[in-house]
Amino acid sequence: MLCLRKVCLFPLRRYQARTLSSDLLLSQINNCTHEDEVFSLVGRNKARLSEKHVGIALNVLWQLQKKRPLLLRTSDYVRNHSQFLALCILAENKVQHMEDEVIVDTLYSIQRLNVEDHDSLAEVLVTEAWKRLERLSLPALSKFALCLYKQRRQFSPLIGKIAHIVDMKLDSIEDIRILSVLMISISDVISQSFRDRLLQKAEHLLGEEDEVYFNYAKRVTQFLQNVKLTYYPLLEKCNKIFLKSASQLDLHNISIIFGLYEQLGFDSAEFRLVAKQLLSESIDDYHDPETFAKLFFILGPMAGSKVRERLLVTAAHMAEEFSSHQVLAILKTMQKMRCRNSHLLKKMVSVLHKHLDSYHVLQLIKLTQYLMLLRCHDPELFAKLKMLLFGFLKSSVISADTAAIIRVLALLPSSQVEEIIVNKATAILPQCSLYHLNYIATALVKWNHYDQLHWQNTSELCVKLLQKINDCGFQRLHKAGNVNLLLEELTHVNGEWFQEVIREETVATCQRLIDQITWKNVLQLSFFLIKTNHRCPSLLDRIASVTVENTDKIHPFEMYSILCLFSILNYDPPGNEEFFDSCIQHLTSNLSCFETHHLVLLGHVLAVAGYFPPALIKTIFNVSFLSKLDAQLEVLSDTLKQRVRSRLMKLNRAVCLECPEFHIPWFHEHYCHHSFYTGRSRINPLRQHVHKMLAEILGGSHYTRVSVLTPYYYEIDFECILDKNKKPLSYMPQNMLLSALEGIHWRRDIKVEGRKALPPGAQRIALELLDSKAFIKDSHHLKGEAAVKKRHLEMLGYRVIQIPHFEWNSMVLSTKEQR
Repeated sequence: MLCLRKVCLFPLRRYQARTLSSDLLLSQINNCTHEDEVFSLVGRNKARLSEKHVGIALNVLWQLQKKRPLLLRTSDYVRNHSQFLALCILAENKVQHMEDEVIVDTLYSIQRLNVEDHDSLAEVLVTEAWKRLERLSLPALSKFALCLYKQRRQFSPLIGKIAHIVDMKLDSIEDIRILSVLMISISDVISQSFRDRLLQKAEHLLGEEDEVYFNYAKRVTQFLQNVKLTYYPLLEKCNKIFLKSASQLDLHNISIIFGLYEQLGFDSAEFRLVAKQLLSESIDDYHDPETFAKLFFILGPMAGSKVRERLLVTAAHMAEEFSSHQVLAILKTMQKMRCRNSHLLKKMVSVLHKHLDSYHVLQLIKLTQYLMLLRCHDPELFAKLKMLLFGFLKSSVISADTAAIIRVLALLPSSQVEEIIVNKATAILPQCSLYHLNYIATALVKWNHYDQLHWQNTSELCVKLLQKINDCGFQRLHKAGNVNLLLEELTHVNGEWFQEVIREETVATCQRLIDQITWKNVLQLSFFLIKTNHRCPSLLDRIASVTVENTDKIHPFEMYSILCLFSILNYDPPGNEEFFDSCIQHLTSNLSCFETHHLVLLGHVLAVAGYFPPALIKTIFNVSFLSKLDAQLEVLSDTLKQRVRSRLMKLNRAVCLECPEFHIPWFHEHYCHHSFYTGRSRINPLRQHVHKMLAEILGGSHYTRVSVLTPYYYEIDFECILDKNKKPLSYMPQNMLLSALEGIHWRRDIKVEGRKALPPGAQRIALELLDSKAFIKDSHHLKGEAAVKKRHLEMLGYRVIQIPHFEWNSMVLSTKEQR
């Protein structure tokens, strides 16, 4: 019996010793502090390595690399080590015995160590994980999905299966880390309804504005960019997290966030201010071309004059070291900065010559646009660009690329339409969206104009092709059955061809699809109608009714854009009071959603419509608010900066004139003086002609004034004063202008109270010549700004006479006597 016991205990002791030994080996692998220690253990214990040891060893190798800064990592050394190759062979042989999580972790580790996607181990791991897909835990599923995304398999059937699993289990996902990874990975294979469910879940799980959520917020923003959706509630939440995460906002992360915001059409002046401060403090730390190009891209457009000059000098000094991609980024930024630094441009152009052949077609298209906008003059460079673009045109089989190449060829100096262009364009017309038809038409219109100026004989080709484009455009509109797809196509369609050829038909198509207009697409439709400058009552009424019914579903910033439409077009929908009241109530309850400059724009839009919400007005005309606005204006583009300052002046003027009970002072005297007196223009021929006629009618030029600046700085074409008997009163010589030919500008200290009192019964007359910009397209209806000016001039005591261009130029007023 004792002998039997000894015999039985021997294998048990041997098994226990092996287990203890294996556990010790596992512990030793986990405790390694250098890759060579891992490789030494693997080499000495190769025969004893289980699938668990192999998986842990590969994971430890990645973790050791991860701890090092990017530039100090030694992935090449690890990947080419003989023991790493041995580990990979062992992993491949033992993959079927690995646990689910170990398979996914192993795939993730070798991918991070830059093992090729087509390596046999990577392929075996993907296949095995696919077999076990249904039973993977959510953390393992998200990591596996990320691996596939990194392998550029985002359109594979496997990603589709993962999306289906996520769809089924979405309600049970309570970890934003897992969800954000899955969202990015499956973003290319999801439906719109599934996308909306993911957004709602992410909005729920993305916690308070806390630094811990930084990476998750970055992934969610990446998801929005992937699905090409500017979803304000989630973007604002992510932006607040970024603002709270200053410690993680290094150049790399700021660059990523700026890039995502740019592609989404989202902007945050607060984030720009934080980024500007952080980068300005560390500007001397970026000496290599890669990091400097990122710094230049971010800081350049919002830098002050001193920092801007330093950036330009450094860029010129570093020009020869820039890669092809970095040259493109520098030129793009120069265009944003409206930079006319000829020295830097020459440097970049000289570097471009050696990089031109490395650009793919879309990069060449962008490059050409940047060079033209920067007013580059280098015939040799443009000749080479033209040759490369024609090469891509000949081989292009994608209609979008072909249309873009044709459009950009028309931008090149002394460019002419050629037979190959006509043939390629004709071939792709049936496949083209309205967007791409517009590209080709714009190019042809330019070539046709050039040919007529230079007596070329190719204009007939242009005209025939333009007719085919028109036919294709009309056919596409007639076949349109989905208003969302139509509005998506129309997003970037603009220019002469659109306005003159298909604008009316496009509006008619939207009317045909009017029942499909919902709260989800009223914003896109509003943008479209603003762009067309078209007053279509049925569409405007539909937008108003849908907005009133769904006020709580529409984001405040989107509602601002909808109100812009009605304010610009000066249109009152049925139930006008209810429409504006419900919108204003929603907006004033959510003023915190707006940045300072957006509040100014909102205030101006409402003022044009005749509304002055007290909460909004008191918020804007506050010393602390205006100080914050001044700071934020410094990081906005020059165009937006000028627009905001102009709108603030107009809002200040409107409040002073229409709401004296608010007791808001007029504080734009200096701004207006500077704007009017630095931008003085000479009198135009029509105004000169009308001035002579008025002088004849009234009995002399001393009875009228031209280009008069009123109190609050409205400029009116002509002013005269009629007494109670309707007889003109003469102006005193010292108040007269020198001559109509010299242009007319008045002193800066004009005040309402400073004007000379009129005799009893006399009245000031303001005569205004209104050009086409004052009216809605193909209509006699005044736009909002022109109507407001009339209203304000009447408040200032003028009797306003407006002469529309269509009346002055009509047959009714064709003779001098009739005029």
